[in-house]
Amino acid sequence: MKRVLLAGATLLAAGLMAGSAQAQGTIKIGVVLPYSGQFADAAKQVDEGIKLYMKKHGDTVAGKKIEIIRKDSGGIAPPVAKRLAEELIVRDKVDILAGWLLTPNSIAGCGVSAEAKKVMVIMNAATSIIVDKSPYCTRTSFTLPMVTTTLGSWAAKNGIKKAYTMVSDFAPGHDAEQGFINGFKAGGGEIVGSVRMAVANPDFSAYVQRAKDINPEAIFVFIPGGAQPAALGKAFAERGIDPKKVKILGTGEVTDDSALKNMGDSALGIITAWPYDHNLKNKMNQDFVAAYKKEFGGDNPNFFSAGGYDGMTLIYEGLKKTKGDADADKLIAAMKGTKWTSPRGPMMIDPETRDVVETIYIRRVEKVGGKLVNVDFNKVENVKDPIHEAMKKK
Repeated sequence: MKRVLLAGATLLAAGLMAGSAQAQGTIKIGVVLPYSGQFADAAKQVDEGIKLYMKKHGDTVAGKKIEIIRKDSGGIAPPVAKRLAEELIVRDKVDILAGWLLTPNSIAGCGVSAEAKKVMVIMNAATSIIVDKSPYCTRTSFTLPMVTTTLGSWAAKNGIKKAYTMVSDFAPGHDAEQGFINGFKAGGGEIVGSVRMAVANPDFSAYVQRAKDINPEAIFVFIPGGAQPAALGKAFAERGIDPKKVKILGTGEVTDDSALKNMGDSALGIITAWPYDHNLKNKMNQDFVAAYKKEFGGDNPNFFSAGGYDGMTLIYEGLKKTKGDADADKLIAAMKGTKWTSPRGPMMIDPETRDVVETIYIRRVEKVGGKLVNVDFNKVENVKDPIHEAMKKK
């Protein structure tokens, strides 16, 4: 039995190191996303960002035809994500792995990237450690500590002295919580209480009441996107927490378009930090939003779409530098230090960490033209992942 397993592992390793499609003038990109299940809408938006970039820039770069092969991971399923990545390399002969919405799946994919020596472009998953799992992994979304450390620092500098934290009890929530605490304390702020909430179908009312009883100046929140932000907003309203009196601070999921529709005026005054919003007032973003709405039935793009769009930007720019060579060592070297202008503003890949560097916007929910929107009123430029920055200093 051991011989059979060893033989299978050897064959897999040989397959992972097999040749690619470059000799035929085609570069294949394997995209792994949860196209079905509870995260299907987010996967669709990442994919739409990929499609829009290719519609605008064509399906050829540096003389090579770009072919996208899509695989459905179906949700949080690291073993499935790993198998799909292996199949893409062994069977489909892809040159690059891309997509990657969820942290657990991304970590599994990075293991395959490292073994197979294939560049992997993470277009969403935001836990800091992911890019450390393979020397060929890079990211075009953001990390949660980038966002929440910036928000914590901003809050402390703008008169908030005491804050309470409420986060979902899983790895991204822990990252978000620690980032906010670090930034807030560094600015002289005090954390007066914290709670970690159940990830699946939590009853927010008890958590909100606990925060209200402490009576902080501000409450920092991190929860997954989807249905939960509206449920939390309802709990705040029912428990009598007014964002005008107790500042509610959070990441962009808390006030995305779908959440605002469900929260109504109870969302007014919520302050969030985020790297992208379709309301950003720059020409490239306005063109991006118009093209996206035209292509995809009038919907606005969001941070998922921006991650997919910028992921393809990085792939194309890297291939231009290598003259179409997708060899992992050459391509990741070309991607390091790459700078480009995105709908979200100036961006760069840190040459030391392979992680993204970008602007973080501070926004407030306001009513504009009768609609609830996130209005950016401050920004911090050239933000790097603080966890990786701390590691550099050790």
